[in-house]
Amino acid sequence: MQITIFGTGYVGLVTGACLSDVGHEVLCMDVDAAKIARLEAGEIPIYEPGLEALVSHNVAEGRLRFTTDPAAAVAFGTLQFIAVGTPPDEDGSADLQYVLAVARTIGEHMDGYRVIVDKSTVPVGTADRVREAVSGALAARGSELEFDVCSNPEFLKEGAAIEDFTHGARIIVGTDSPRVEALMRECYAPYNRHHEKLMFMDVRSAELTKYAANAMLATKISFMNEIANLAERLGADVEEVRRGIGSDPRIGYHFIYPGCGYGGSCFPKDVQALARTAGEVAYRAELLEAVEAVNHRQKATLFAKLAQAFDGDLSGKTVALWGLAFKPNTDDMREAPSRVLMEALWAAGARVQAYDPEAMDECRRLYGERDDLVLVEGREAAVAGADALVICTEWKAFRSVDFVWLRRTLTTPVVIDGRNLYDPQAARQAGLLYYAVGRGASLAGD
Repeated sequence: MQITIFGTGYVGLVTGACLSDVGHEVLCMDVDAAKIARLEAGEIPIYEPGLEALVSHNVAEGRLRFTTDPAAAVAFGTLQFIAVGTPPDEDGSADLQYVLAVARTIGEHMDGYRVIVDKSTVPVGTADRVREAVSGALAARGSELEFDVCSNPEFLKEGAAIEDFTHGARIIVGTDSPRVEALMRECYAPYNRHHEKLMFMDVRSAELTKYAANAMLATKISFMNEIANLAERLGADVEEVRRGIGSDPRIGYHFIYPGCGYGGSCFPKDVQALARTAGEVAYRAELLEAVEAVNHRQKATLFAKLAQAFDGDLSGKTVALWGLAFKPNTDDMREAPSRVLMEALWAAGARVQAYDPEAMDECRRLYGERDDLVLVEGREAAVAGADALVICTEWKAFRSVDFVWLRRTLTTPVVIDGRNLYDPQAARQAGLLYYAVGRGASLAGD
């Protein structure tokens, strides 16, 4: 098939690379000429394991191409995927300006039947608005060309996006058109050979499924963080609780790891957008509001534990951070707990000395050069001369550490483990003042 994808961000680029890898011809279009130039030169603007090699291979094979020409993009594929950003508006709703701009572009340039595929995460009812935008552009041309709009939400985890696309649990398509169903079956046939993963439903149900999935996962995280905070005050160990409840197959072990809160481009935005959508139909989604409130509070716990360790005075202290990205295997710092912590530390007069395997450039882009931020090349350099260590991201490189070395290296033996990577008893025996999340007494060194 010939397939057009509007947007070369995270979703668009992964989708384009994976579809071209199974033989489809894919043309990715973006208005950002600098980004397209980088992609054509073999530079990938985001970090995602395996993506650079996948893009390079399919570009070399001639199946994956890039353009800034919207007319050429619309002319290329019968399937026109919209995979542009839907950032949160000031009121928490999803901003659809880029999605609707693409829809109008398709309507302005199409010369035959097209299927507009909403791949971006969009609120329920967006397909109707896309249809109106395309129809309006066609009417302005005096044209009555036929087209369809369907929903095909993405379910990609940052850090495992290629695996999720190629071996995902389901492929959801929202449509009531047999013609669209046939085309989408052809598109995804290479990834649907082992067993039937395609699920067809009405458009609004498909749109809601994406938001419901992310909201459910975010709810599990906030629930466990709530239990962790309770365990901390009751003298219980939330890691033992996690093992106990996870053994129940009705609950399972996925997404019940307590920590310092969720971040990224999906969960915060989607929970807010779904709550906003509920308000638009006169329904107050109190559970979603609580999920978001718990997460905001959880991100503040790292600073609170540091302040407790230093009796409220962090002025002049140097704090080492291991991890800046919101999760491992990505360079994404959007809504990352590390950002909440760093900004609180700077406001308190502290200095940050940080290391992340992939997010250093992103941190420089966000914060620029400043005297109270030093980015170093390695976890050892981060703790050198530091008064405390905080683990913000559970990268594999941080999962094992020599506690005796850490005790000798830190000026003050304070460790705030925001991801519960270490054994509190071993940390205590090594002489560390070890704060974790929900692991009995807050200060293991007591």
